[in-house]
Amino acid sequence: MDSRGGCSPFQDESAREERSEANTRQAQHEPAQQQQQRQDERTDYGGFRSDEEGLSAMDRQYAKPTPDLPRRIHIIGTGSIGKLVAHSLRGIANPPPITLIFHRYRLLKAWEEGKKQITIQDDGYDVAREGFEVELMPEVRREHRVELRDGTPSAYDVATDDQQQQQSEGQAEQQQDEPSTSTYAPIRSGTGGPGDHAISTDPIHNLIVSTKGPLTIPALSAIKHRLTPKSTICFLQNGMGIIDDVNKQLFPNPAERPNYMQGIITHGANVPPQKAEEDPFYAVHAGHGTIALGLMPREDVQGNEKWAPSSRYLLRTLTRSPVLCAVGFTPTELLQQQLEKLVANCILNPLTSLLDNRNGALLYNFPLTRTMRLMLAEISHVIRSLPELANVPNVSTRFSPERLETLCVSIADKTKDNISSMLADVRAGKKTEIEYINGYIVRRGEEIGIKCVVNYAIMQTVIGKAAMIGKDRRGEVPVEERSINPD
Repeated sequence: MDSRGGCSPFQDESAREERSEANTRQAQHEPAQQQQQRQDERTDYGGFRSDEEGLSAMDRQYAKPTPDLPRRIHIIGTGSIGKLVAHSLRGIANPPPITLIFHRYRLLKAWEEGKKQITIQDDGYDVAREGFEVELMPEVRREHRVELRDGTPSAYDVATDDQQQQQSEGQAEQQQDEPSTSTYAPIRSGTGGPGDHAISTDPIHNLIVSTKGPLTIPALSAIKHRLTPKSTICFLQNGMGIIDDVNKQLFPNPAERPNYMQGIITHGANVPPQKAEEDPFYAVHAGHGTIALGLMPREDVQGNEKWAPSSRYLLRTLTRSPVLCAVGFTPTELLQQQLEKLVANCILNPLTSLLDNRNGALLYNFPLTRTMRLMLAEISHVIRSLPELANVPNVSTRFSPERLETLCVSIADKTKDNISSMLADVRAGKKTEIEYINGYIVRRGEEIGIKCVVNYAIMQTVIGKAAMIGKDRRGEVPVEERSINPD
């Protein structure tokens, strides 16, 4: 022992040697089958196991990676956040190969005909980076929430065939012995269309998803055949409950699910309307922030928590970027940070969408403050009753209605000139993310017996307003804007 009561470095080194000798003696007396099982278990952890090799969580994080680990990172969702992440990863030393997955052929065509680079404006300076590879997402048709695979008839084709069959009932007796001549038009995805040269079937090991919450299921359903249990998906999105829907609709079998990583991003990025059509691969880094990352727990057959090599690699790569300022957290701490951001989104996004105003409109308005307090009372009650936080200290104080009100007011004051993303979606008549924001609070409240009537009413009002505006916009006659006096 040293003067501080701890082990000296020499005793630490001797302890490691004793553990190594003990493992060697144990391996000499073990049957070959048990040795192979132990080797497979080490491979699952990237070459080691914490309970056998005496390595801590930090040692697992900074251990030497697997030599043959694929470095390519795919990014689906090329909005402002997706472009910022891709641009930042290409700017680090020894950058990983980046592949952008486009969901529309128009983006692929613009990339191939353009400069093939992403430009980010930061502090008034345009920084362009290239070296990206691109792919086109194969088309996947879904009818009544059922995916139509190649050769599967459409429900509308079947209905048409049934109508034709009913019309020919008078001739049924003459055609009883004849084979059916009706043909269904198969659903073809990725064959015979423009951009098929950019469709890939190679496995995806590292995937970053930065799409809107409602678009996550359609986006992943087109590439789920390329994901394996060794793959890692990093979700950089607003809202909560998206992973639950992904597991329910795409990966119901736990043994076939990929590994999940969630991120909370506070960076501000946008695409100016005047640049959207001119350069679809341009974005403005308006506000510098951070990214909080956390791996979702996953256990092996013996109940031990493990990290996939791809998860460790993706976490390392994201934390290497000085622009992203990404930091890793434990699952419990990440959950609390997610809930804090969710609370702010539950208040600012729907209220500004209904008021059709900026975030600052919620300040110094007592009637709106009373509405905010009614919503926060339900949200605070649900969060403090979650079973995931039952044994976490200081939850009652951290998520009290008073502190949550202070948090929301401070964020509204800091972003008083900003337009929330939900307001932008409502104005455009698009589907919003409110079902993963206030809807998450409503669903979790129902699970534990709490009725969140105020949040439910606000959620349905926002959904109704977005549907109303979308219906009006679809009924508009498109008019091409031209100058009256071209001279």
